[in-house]
This record gives sequence, C-alpha cells and structure tokens, in this order.
Amino acid sequence: MAALKKERIDSRKQPTEADELTVLKRERKRRAEAIGIYEEAGRQDLADQERYEEELLKEYMPEELGDADLAALVDDAVAATDAVTPKDMGKVMSWLKPKVAGRADGKKLSGMVREKLGG
Repeated sequence: MAALKKERIDSRKQPTEADELTVLKRERKRRAEAIGIYEEAGRQDLADQERYEEELLKEYMPEELGDADLAALVDDAVAATDAVTPKDMGKVMSWLKPKVAGRADGKKLSGMVREKLGG
C-alpha cells in the first residue's frame, strides 16, 4: 500500500490500473531479490517475511499466462509483424507487451520470441 501511495504522490495524479500493476510488479521483484539476499546471508527469518509479502502481492496481480498461451501469442505476434530474423525482435515485443500486460515474465517472453526467431 505504501508503494502505491508513494506512486500517487510522486506522479501527482490518480494512478491507472496499468500504473498500479507496474508498482506491484516492481515490489514483487524487490521481494524476490531480497529473499535470495537474505537466504545467502543466513537470515531465514527475514527471507520468510519477504516470501510472505511476495505471496500477498501475487494475489493482487493478474493470473500469469501458461507456456501454451504464451507460445500462441508469440506465434500470433510473429505472424502479425512479419518477423523472420532476430533483428525483428523489437517489433514482436512491441506487439506483445500490451497483450500480456503483467501476465508474463519479460525474460521468459523475450526468450520465447528469440527462440522462435532463431536467435
């Protein structure tokens, strides 16, 4: 909640649903990184707290797309943009981003596109 309030104050406007989703993704990523750091340092108590908060954030985010759904979207994007080489990856990703809007990990998505384009 604090991060959402901060976003509203910083932007000086009411955040849109997309803005809120961006904040939630950012906070979830921070929790995931903190878990690794705390576990590495032997602080399981703090890692457990971060894991709990990460799970809470996950409840407010849209359900992630499965691999089959992502693969179908990647195929659609490649066809729609007439992409054939890895150089066309930017066009494909631009087409995909609004379609997946927080429902897929960016690294996973770009990996699937790269694989599809032979990169």
